This record gives sequence, structure tokens and C-alpha cells, in this order.
Amino acid sequence: MRAPVIGIDLRPTRVAVAALRGAQLGEPLVQPTERSDPATLINQLAAMVERARTDDLRGVGIGVPRIVEFEAGRVVSTSRLPSPATNGAVDLPLADVPLRHALEGQLGVPVFVDNDAHVAALAEAHDDELELVARHLVMFSVGTHVGGGLVLGGRIYRGSTGAAAELGHTILGLDLAGAVPAPMGFPQPGSLEFVAAGHALDRLATLAGRVHPESALARLRAEGKPVLSAHVIEAALDGDESAARMVEIWGQRIGIAVANAIHTFDPEEVVIGGDAARAGVLLLEPARRVALEYVLPGLGAHTAIRLARHGAHAGVLGA
Repeated sequence: MRAPVIGIDLRPTRVAVAALRGAQLGEPLVQPTERSDPATLINQLAAMVERARTDDLRGVGIGVPRIVEFEAGRVVSTSRLPSPATNGAVDLPLADVPLRHALEGQLGVPVFVDNDAHVAALAEAHDDELELVARHLVMFSVGTHVGGGLVLGGRIYRGSTGAAAELGHTILGLDLAGAVPAPMGFPQPGSLEFVAAGHALDRLATLAGRVHPESALARLRAEGKPVLSAHVIEAALDGDESAARMVEIWGQRIGIAVANAIHTFDPEEVVIGGDAARAGVLLLEPARRVALEYVLPGLGAHTAIRLARHGAHAGVLGA
């Protein structure tokens, strides 16, 4: 059996570390992220790897939800754009930190740092036995934000600077009756992130709670509780019709982005992951239907549009 590697899924609020030996992923070790300063965070990552490692460890991979200069293993951008749902973003203290070099010095093995959506896409290009089954794959990770990952020719595609696949900022719809409107900051109105990230579903949920007074969402609103995307998904899966309609609209919007991906990359697979995948077929079917309605005739006939297969482990597995 091949010597193990270790994957790290580093998020602003939690870190997951797991060893991969052959096709067997060990049980992840999960801790809250130390965010006080770079040295404390790096020491935490090194300590977690030491707990999971064996003497024959070959290397460590890290997925970070930020833009990464891959060759240097340096996080270029550390702060996510503020979410309208949170009025802010939790930061990682890694701006311009040579993370790869720092961890290699502590661990004594090769370390690779990449964007988390990139590594999740790599995981999704492999089946449960970790055999490469999709050489050309596009992944949308839809949650509080919308991330994107590309696997082209069986390898992660990062672009010239490591920032490729910021698919959340592609424009799905824009009023061009006159001059192009001035940019309004990120996420731009009409972008995938603006219309399909979690905060967009929050807005739909609030609307549903007003329009359908007998719905589960309206009951939450009547109790003075916030009506958020997680409530919409839960209510839809429980059979609430108004919530299911909100999820359908959400899926339709994602379907337009899927059509754009098919036009641009002609992939074997388009994968929808993140919080959106929790809605299952309630989201997948409208996304698939709209995508195939919007692609040119002859395109997409051999493209599988599916939900992520590796779930919450995709990040650490891809890393």
C-alpha cells in the first residue's frame, strides 16, 4: 500500500486534517482555527499533522478558501468579500505568509498549498476508489459564497496567477438596454454569487414567508426568528411547497451558470457542491433542466450534471 499523504482543509472557523493511504481516508481530526496571528496558526497546523502522521509520510496538501500563488505556496488574498448575510467576513492571518515554506521547515516533508475549491474539484474528478473518472470537470461550491474549481486534462487548472475559476463573479444577467451600468462593488448585481449564494436564498426565504402565510418559513418569521437558507432547505426537504419553490428558483439560477460552464469548457461533468448539495434533487433537477435548455444544440449531451459525491470530505480528500 502506498505511503500516506495528509490533507488539510483550512477554513476561517475550523481545520480538518486527515491521512490518506491508498484509497482509504482516515477519520478527520477537526479543531477550531487559531486566528490570533500567523505563527500560532502555522503551529496549530503542524501540531495537527504530527498527530495524524506516520514515519513514512510523503507529503502534505492544504486547501485554503483564498487565492493562492501555487508555486510559492503563498496566500495572496486572505479576506473574503463581505457577505450581505453576515455584514462582514472572518479572516485568516495569512496575508503574504509563505505557508508552504514555513510548514516544510517544521514538518520536513513536501507541502502544497492551493485554493479549496480547486482541491475539492480534484477530489470530485475521482471516484470512491480514487480512480480518475473525469478528465474535464467544472465544480461550483455554493454556500455563503460561490467558489469554483476546474480540472482540465486531468489536472487542476489555476490560470496564470492561481486565481482561475472565480466562477461566482461571472455575470448571469445584466440590464443592457442602455449603457453598461457602473460597477457597484462585489458581489456585483447580476453575478452568480449575488443571485445564488446563501444570502440570495435568504432573500427568497424572506419573500416566501411574506407571500405564503401558512408556510413553515412564515411561522419562523412570525416567531421573530431569522429565515435563512438552511431553514429553506430543511423545510423543502420536509415537504413545504413554498420552500421547495424557493429551492427550485435557486436551482434555476445555478442552471444558468452550469450552461455557461458547458459553453466555455465542454466538460464531462459539472458538479454542484457546498450547502446547495444538501437540497438534493430538489435543486439538481431544475439546475439540470435549465442548463440543458440554455446550451447550444449539440452541446451538453454528454455532460453529466450532478451533486458532489464526496460531501464534507471533498476538501480534505482533494488536499
